[in-house]
Amino acid sequence: MNRSTIGGAMAPWHLWVVGIATLLFNAMGALSYTVTKLGMLAEIGMTPEQIAFMDSYPAWVSALWALGVWGALAGSVLLLLRSRLAVAAMLVALVGLIGTTVYNYALIDMPASMQAPALDGAIWGVTLFLLAYARSMRAAGVLR
Repeated sequence: MNRSTIGGAMAPWHLWVVGIATLLFNAMGALSYTVTKLGMLAEIGMTPEQIAFMDSYPAWVSALWALGVWGALAGSVLLLLRSRLAVAAMLVALVGLIGTTVYNYALIDMPASMQAPALDGAIWGVTLFLLAYARSMRAAGVLR
């Protein structure tokens, strides 16, 4: 069976592919955030310079990072649950991503060892895609 019909419009097969793929991707961000907040950066191979950079984040930037990470993870989970709140969660994630991007690239001098333009591009791409996808699924009546 390609579609399920638990309330509302039928869920297309691609909802499950997008939901699971983005859940796995966003779980990596949640893991990174958790490892950082638990002070386990040396255990994953970060240098003292990199650890000092991560420890220097002001509380407001850390809060924005949390919004981005946990909002994106919630967006994926809510998409899989077929909840219209997936859109709101992705908007929260986007706010967090905008804030951390502005801080990292406009307000401070980020160490070269911490720059990862390909990863940053992937995070932006997945976030914007998931927001647009959740909005389209809500408009189609798939999310309830």
